[in-house]
Amino acid sequence: MAQVELIMPKMGESIMEATILNWVKQEGEQVEVDDTILEIATDKVDSEVPSPVAGTLKEILFQVDDVVAIGQVIAIIETEAGAEVSPSPTVASAGEQAPTQEAEKKEAPTAAKAPAVAAPATSTGHTVSPDDDRFYSPLVRSIAEKENIGTAELESIPGTGKNGRVTKKDMAAYLKRRDNSFLNGNSAPKPVAAAAPKSDKPAAAPYRPQAGEEIVEMDRMRRLIADHMVKSKHTSPHVTSFIEVDVTNIVNWRNRNKKAFQEQHGEKITFTPIFVEAVAKAIVDFPGINVSVDGTKIIKKRDINIGMAAALPSGNLIVPVIKNADEKNLLGLSKTVNDLAARARAGKLKPDETQGGTFTLTNVGTFGNVMGTPIINQPQVAILAVGTIKKKPAVVETEYGDVIAVRQLMFMSLSYDHRVVDGALGGTFLRKIGDYLEAFSAADV
Repeated sequence: MAQVELIMPKMGESIMEATILNWVKQEGEQVEVDDTILEIATDKVDSEVPSPVAGTLKEILFQVDDVVAIGQVIAIIETEAGAEVSPSPTVASAGEQAPTQEAEKKEAPTAAKAPAVAAPATSTGHTVSPDDDRFYSPLVRSIAEKENIGTAELESIPGTGKNGRVTKKDMAAYLKRRDNSFLNGNSAPKPVAAAAPKSDKPAAAPYRPQAGEEIVEMDRMRRLIADHMVKSKHTSPHVTSFIEVDVTNIVNWRNRNKKAFQEQHGEKITFTPIFVEAVAKAIVDFPGINVSVDGTKIIKKRDINIGMAAALPSGNLIVPVIKNADEKNLLGLSKTVNDLAARARAGKLKPDETQGGTFTLTNVGTFGNVMGTPIINQPQVAILAVGTIKKKPAVVETEYGDVIAVRQLMFMSLSYDHRVVDGALGGTFLRKIGDYLEAFSAADV
């Protein structure tokens, strides 16, 4: 019999961990190739993890609600010796595949291993031996390399994970209380006594609800959204610009053609694909909006991938992404928008369909709001909000002079990262979207 390690798969860029929602298979159960083993979740999407081999689920290493780093072993599958193993869907967070226990055994020398010794203080950095008997996830190894933690020091860190594995939390706790014993070249760690963190402020007492109040714990997705929003405000200095757009031509065209459009193409035509089309055109004109920031570096994106915020039945939001939006016509955008929106509400989105966005559109008009000031979806640098469309009297220029007419008007707001997007770029980009919407013509469809 052979053993295959099931690895927590990489779910997309910038995602370093996932939460286990449910074990579909239990220890001792038979599994086939591509059978769903467990369900996991990130701040982007829920997903299923399939089995790479056929065999028996021998051991489950983490429980429901555990947060597990990408690249960490989450289960052991026992299979027939010599059975073909499908390529693992995992991409280790440190850029390397996590070694399996079988591979480690094959690579181990027959002679007894020499004891691991920490690197001397004069070395340029400590290294973690790949021949270490104790398993460390790629994330833990990456932290060890970054913090100059040698093999001996790493072995001294107590682990709270399954079978004593060292987790990211263990590493963080150790680094807070770490002394310089290893950095000074000593070969054995000094015992570190766990101590309660010191604080001049007394510990806050738990909130006691008053009469008529109820305490409700945030669900998992709401906690993740909250963290994402706070991080965005801490990362990007937000600036918001506003314009009002005359979308009378769009409203009239849709009212006249929505029934025929659905009969001809089998798709409902909403305002969203029309807005997405205008945004994609404006990004082509102003590529400086289609970027992200990494420290002091500006990363220019080649593809135009537009995320659209969609409300879930739970009240939370998710942002599926329309890939290469600039390459689709109105019909193609309508099909993509309708499909993503329907599967988002049903919880059927794939992990890749919420990844890779370069710009986000949110429609606050859906809730009857005239305008909004949205928070940037990191690592993007701008987000557009469109408000509700309302009939208003407006001055219209004609060849016979100005007249007052009833028009369909809508506010749009653009929040942008002032580190890399100045008012001139943000303002002219927003105005360009408005120009494309006001110039909408049935001949362009």
